[in-house]
Amino acid sequence: MNDQPPYTPTIADPEELSRSLSTIVQRSQRLVTEFLTRQATSGVSQDPDPLNVGNAFMDMTAKMMADPELMARSSLTLWQDYLGLWQNTASRMMGQDVDTAFKPEEGDRRFRDQAWSENGVFDFIKQSYLLTSRWLQSTVDQVGGLDSESARKVDFYIRQFVDALSPTNFAMTNPEVIRETLATGGENLLHGLENLLADLERGKGKLDITKTDPDDFALGDSIATTPGKVIFRNDLIELIQFDPATESVFKTPVLIIPPWINKYYILDLREKNSFIRWTVQQGHTVFVVSWVNPDRKLAHKTFENYLVEGPVAAVGAVLAATGNDQVNMVGYCIGGTLLAAALAYLAATDDIRVKSATFLTSMVDFREAGDLSVFIDESQVQKLEKAMNERGYLEGREMATTFNMMRANDLIWSFVINNYLLGKAPFPFDILYWNSDSTRMPAAMHSFYLRQMYMENKLVEPGGIVLCGVPLDLRKVSVPTYLVSTLEDHIAPWESTYAATGIYQGPVKFVLSGSGHIAGIINPPEARKYGYWTNPELSKSPEKWLERATRHDGSWWLDWHQWLQKHSPKKMVPSRKPGDGQLTPICDAPGEYVFLRATD
Repeated sequence: MNDQPPYTPTIADPEELSRSLSTIVQRSQRLVTEFLTRQATSGVSQDPDPLNVGNAFMDMTAKMMADPELMARSSLTLWQDYLGLWQNTASRMMGQDVDTAFKPEEGDRRFRDQAWSENGVFDFIKQSYLLTSRWLQSTVDQVGGLDSESARKVDFYIRQFVDALSPTNFAMTNPEVIRETLATGGENLLHGLENLLADLERGKGKLDITKTDPDDFALGDSIATTPGKVIFRNDLIELIQFDPATESVFKTPVLIIPPWINKYYILDLREKNSFIRWTVQQGHTVFVVSWVNPDRKLAHKTFENYLVEGPVAAVGAVLAATGNDQVNMVGYCIGGTLLAAALAYLAATDDIRVKSATFLTSMVDFREAGDLSVFIDESQVQKLEKAMNERGYLEGREMATTFNMMRANDLIWSFVINNYLLGKAPFPFDILYWNSDSTRMPAAMHSFYLRQMYMENKLVEPGGIVLCGVPLDLRKVSVPTYLVSTLEDHIAPWESTYAATGIYQGPVKFVLSGSGHIAGIINPPEARKYGYWTNPELSKSPEKWLERATRHDGSWWLDWHQWLQKHSPKKMVPSRKPGDGQLTPICDAPGEYVFLRATD
C-alpha cells in the first residue's frame, strides 16, 4: 500500500486571507495601471519578431503538415503514453505502488519539492508536462527537409517554449507557491508583483530580472580584493599588476586577457574562489587587463584597436614593469579569441615576446558555434547594426539576455519563481553579481567580430583577416598552448573549441573540465568539485579523444600550473612589486574602469 503523507499546506485565517487577496487585487490593478501609463508616454516600441524566428517556424509547420504519416505516428505515440500515465495514476490513487514512467532528467532542479512526488495530483501534473514536452521536441526533431539554420532555430525555441510552460512557473500548479500564498495570505504575490514592476521599470519596458541585489557585494571590499595597482592605462584598458604573495617568483610573468563583455573580476571573486589570487600564491607575477565600459565616444573603436590597445599594448607594459623579455598569456572566452589573433599577429611580425598561451573556453573555429549561432544571421545582425550605429555601442544587457536564454531554467525561470511568485529577494551570489555587471561593446568592433568570426569564420582561414596590414594565420602560432574547455558549455561548446588542437603549430595540450562555461573554470582545488579529463593523444574527433581520456578528481588549476612550469623557465627571482619597474602605479586595484557600469 502507498502510505505517502498528504499534501497539507498551512492556511492562514480564511477571512484574513480573503481580505488580503481583495487588497492585493486592488493594489495590483493600481500598480499595473501606473506602469502601463508610464510605458505609453515613454514611446517604447517592440519589434514583433526581433530574433527572426517566424519564418523558421512557418517552414517547419509546412513540412510537418506535408508529412501526414509523421503526424499520425506522433499522435498515436502521444495517446499511448497518456493512456499509460492515466493507468499508472489511477493505480496509485487506489493505493498501489507504481513506477514513475516520466522522470526529470538528472540535474533538473525544478521538481525538487517533495510534493511533486508525494502528492498524486502534482505527480500527475509533473509527468504530464514531461511527457508532452518530450513528445513535442521529439516530433519536431523528426521533421525533415529543414535547412540547418532553420532546424537549429526551431530546436532552440521549442526548448524555450517547453521551459516556459513548465508547471513550476505558474502559481496554481507550483506546490511551493501555493503553500507560501496560503501561509502569507497572498502577500508573496503582491511582493512579487512589485518586484516584477521594478524590474520592468529598470529595463525601461523590457524585463530585466534582478538576480542579485547590487548592494550585496562591493568591488575591492568583498569581491575583486586581490591587492595590486593599475600600472598602465589607455582608452580601452587598465593593466593591473598584483602584489606578490611569495618572497620569490617565477621569472616569466603571467598576463590574463579576460572577455570584454564582462568585468575581469570573474577571475578574482572572493578569496576562496579567485583564480588570480591562487595564481599569485603559487609564485607568479600576475597581470590582468581590465576593459573599459565603452560609451558613444568610443563607437569608432574597431577589433584592430582592441588588438593593439589590448593584448599587444599590455605585453609591452608587462615587460616594462618586470624587466623580463617574455610573458605567459592567458585568454578567457572571447578574450582567448583575441589572444589567438594577437599570437598570429605577433608571429607574422617575428615578435617572440610570448612564451606560452593558455586558452580558457575560447573558440577560434566558429563552424559549430552552438546555441549562440541561433542569434546570428544576416537579418538579425543587420537589425543589431542599425541599433548599434544609432547608439554607438551594443548594450551589455542585450547580450546578457542572450546568454540567459541558453540556460533559461537556471537563469530566467528560477528567478521568476523566486522573485515574482514567491515574492522573495534573490540570494546573494558572487557569480550572478558579476553576470549582471555587463559591459557595452563599440559598434564597429562588435560588428566586425560577429561578421568575421561567427558568420564568415575567417579567423581560421589563413590570411582571412588582416589587422594593421598584417594577414593573420593561426597555423604560424608556435608557442606551447594549453586549452581548457568545459563539458557543459553552452557558449563555447567544447567540441568546437577542440578544433584548435589541429591548428596551432606548437605543442598543444587539451583539458576538459566538468561543469559549464563559468563554474568549470572558476573551480578552485579546495572545492574538490567537477574533476577534469586529460589525454595526450589528440584525435581528430573530440568524441574519440574523450572516450580514451583519463578522468581526474579536483581542479584543472593544479594540472595547468604543472604544465606552465614545464613550458616556462623555472628560474625564481625576487618578488616584484608594482612600481619596481619602469611603470609608475596610477591607482589601487581594482582600478577605475571596473566601476563603470552599463547603467551609468
